[in-house]
This record gives sequence, C-alpha cells and structure tokens, in this order.
Amino acid sequence: MSEDTSVVVTEISQDSKNMALLCWIGTIFFGFIPSLILYLVKEDDEYVREQSKEALNWSITAAIGYFISFILTFVLIGVLTTFVLGICHLIFCIMGAIATSKGDSFRVPYTLRLIK
Repeated sequence: MSEDTSVVVTEISQDSKNMALLCWIGTIFFGFIPSLILYLVKEDDEYVREQSKEALNWSITAAIGYFISFILTFVLIGVLTTFVLGICHLIFCIMGAIATSKGDSFRVPYTLRLIK
C-alpha cells in the first residue's frame, strides 16, 4: 500500500530573497540592527522573518563572543579569539547571503538560539 504524500512547495518571491540577502549583508557591517529591524517590521513574510531571526541570533552570539574576547585581551589570548570570531562572522554572513539569494534557508551552526 502506498500513500500519497504530496508536499506543498511554496515559491519564495524575489522580494523576500532580496530582503533576506540584505539582512545578512547588513549583519556584516551593522551587527544586529538590520536583522532586528526586519524581524520587527516584516511580520507578514515568513521567509524574511525566519532569516532575520537567524541573523539576529547569530549577531547576539557574536556580540557575546566579542565581549568575552575583550575580557580575554587582558590575558593576550583575546586578540586571537577576536580575530577568529571576526573571520567566523564574515564567513557565516556570506554563507547566509549566498543561501538566501538562492531562496534556501540558512541556519548558522554553533549559535545560541535565544529568539525562537
């Protein structure tokens, strides 16, 4: 016996892809501000809301990491951790921008999921 398991695929509009792309690119330069604005404003678009929530979670995680790195600069290892965190921030934001330009969902590994 076979069951018909049809999957409903909704097409993501180009405007939604562009907004999510701008969210990830804005996160590179402005931190949590673009993702917070889009998260609060775009309540009607589920894709943009999901990606802005992910970018916001990553920005909060990175801010916590930068704060810990700042404290560790007094032991001189903070310089290295700040550099590594900056590279990770750049890479994850670029990966998010590439994924959202295609219309895929992107989830950053190793991030705190504070906003659900």
